[in-house]
Amino acid sequence: MTCDLCPRNCGVDRDIQQGFCQTGLNPVVAKACVHNWEEPPISGTRGSGTVFFAGCNLRCVFCQNHAISRGKVGRIVTPALLADVFFELADKGVHNINLVTPSHILPAVADAVGQAKKRGLTLPFVYNTNAYETVGALRRMDGLIDIYLPDLKYCDDEAARRYSDAPGYFDIATKAILEMVRQNSQAVFDDDGVMRRGLIIRHLVLPGRRKDAMRILDWIADHVPDAYVSLMAQYFPAYRAYEFQEINRRVTTFEYQSVVQYFTGLGLKNGFMQDAKSAVPDYVPDWDCVSNEE
Repeated sequence: MTCDLCPRNCGVDRDIQQGFCQTGLNPVVAKACVHNWEEPPISGTRGSGTVFFAGCNLRCVFCQNHAISRGKVGRIVTPALLADVFFELADKGVHNINLVTPSHILPAVADAVGQAKKRGLTLPFVYNTNAYETVGALRRMDGLIDIYLPDLKYCDDEAARRYSDAPGYFDIATKAILEMVRQNSQAVFDDDGVMRRGLIIRHLVLPGRRKDAMRILDWIADHVPDAYVSLMAQYFPAYRAYEFQEINRRVTTFEYQSVVQYFTGLGLKNGFMQDAKSAVPDYVPDWDCVSNEE
């Protein structure tokens, strides 16, 4: 069966060979742990039960997890074993199960989530994605995913091709996000402010591309103005970023704060911002909730 799970449509029979994502049909779990440094309504006080999947359908030159995204590390698991991993994380007291980069192994992940729910797991499932997704594939997750966490990376196609080898990224990603909104339009929080259902759109501000970030905020204001938005400041020139002079530096305070000010100027209300201090690989985000539902 040829693979058409993601916009690559690489057509590989992943029963017998790897796709563009460098994985076969079954998930490769690179790491499963309690993660305390996601956005406040995701990590809460007890952390997010995070499963990092190896492989990716992007080729980001600045990838901070390139050892994982290139599919080189981890353990191949069946859907049943993956469901067991979810329960092991739940036993640690986490707020949710956080699926990081699941789109390229979506059928197996959907199977595992379905099995876990049937076995009585009631924690919310977070779909943590680069947003380079097809609407058709996402519809297979309808009813299984409680929280969507897409990273809307680019609005400029040249940048998407140059830095992530992702032609047509913005058109593809925005259609995918609108499907996520259709599935989970209403944000729901518990009494401690931890999200139980909804969507948070992330954007990592890149060096020299603050105006692109503003255009992304324009799209959000026009199409999903009530969405929760996470503006991330932790970019640093990881992996192959040194090969690209224009992004071979950290984001400046001016660049990041100008995007934050633009967010506020658009009348957007539901934001999560970071301290714009220089980021380093082990940088712990200093989050500030600009505002929540009034």
